Amino acid sequence: MRAMILSAGYGTRLWPLTEDRTKPALPILGKPLVGYVAEYLARFGCDEILVNLHHQPESVRRALGDGTRFGVSLTYIEEPVILGTSGALDNAKSYLENDTFIVVNGKIITDIDLTAALETHRRSEALATMVLLPNNARERFSVVEVEDGLIKKFAGMPQPGSNLEEPPLMFTGIHIFEPRIFDYIPRGVFSDSVTDVYPKAIASGERIAAHVGKGKWYELSTVQRYLEISLKLLAEEKRTWFAGHGCEIDGRANVENSILWDGVTIGEGARVNRAILGDAVHIAPGEVIENSVVVRASLIEGSTPPPKALKGEVRGENFVVPLTQ
Repeated sequence: MRAMILSAGYGTRLWPLTEDRTKPALPILGKPLVGYVAEYLARFGCDEILVNLHHQPESVRRALGDGTRFGVSLTYIEEPVILGTSGALDNAKSYLENDTFIVVNGKIITDIDLTAALETHRRSEALATMVLLPNNARERFSVVEVEDGLIKKFAGMPQPGSNLEEPPLMFTGIHIFEPRIFDYIPRGVFSDSVTDVYPKAIASGERIAAHVGKGKWYELSTVQRYLEISLKLLAEEKRTWFAGHGCEIDGRANVENSILWDGVTIGEGARVNRAILGDAVHIAPGEVIENSVVVRASLIEGSTPPPKALKGEVRGENFVVPLTQ
């Protein structure tokens, strides 16, 4: 079965980590985020995968290569103008239109059972199936309303509720489609599956099935979530921090609850806690870095921070962004 990984987004809320790469190419414990998605699909027999590209396309190509090390065969397709979640499918129609296919957002890490979702899809004879999860923490993910196993509508953000109330359902970024979906996607323009395509299909009497899964699911959209999710993954391995290739950490330095990318050096007596240190960052002897993202100041020199990015400041050779904003 063929699948598509959506990897064309900008990742503005992950800046400055996305200054020289796009969000799906960000390393998570030494593996690119999009690599987790490729391995996930491979585990369920999807080994022919299309990856769409727009922002910083070469960063994704470098991260994934031909897909061999993730157990898949990759094909890339570029979008000169970004097309949205369903416009991206239209752009790849010739690759996807011959059989049932899967689409996964390139910013998630999950172990939801895709085989069970496919069974739901086939049993319901639906045009599409959305894989959902209970939003137990009532995070800011749009509510998906379901009736008799079918999607009815998409509502606003969840409201605070008591533990006695049924948690709202949220979308995981995993869809299963029949080729007939292309009848509802406008040609050659930006369009979004949730706002433009699904409502039109439902209004036309199509069945959009809901598969409520269970399991691990992380979505990386902000620098705070990047750190929290990385630390959760480390906790599963009973570790509290991670260092990439070529890092040099003085024996008298203290590092806790932090993620170090490649080539980081930390001097004598320095203290690093709850931090993300980008490639080749140097932390001087005795320096204290807490609750911050740090990249080389030269990396962002001359750049204009995206509107949704957190504010930072240059400190010597580094650019430091506090996470407590």
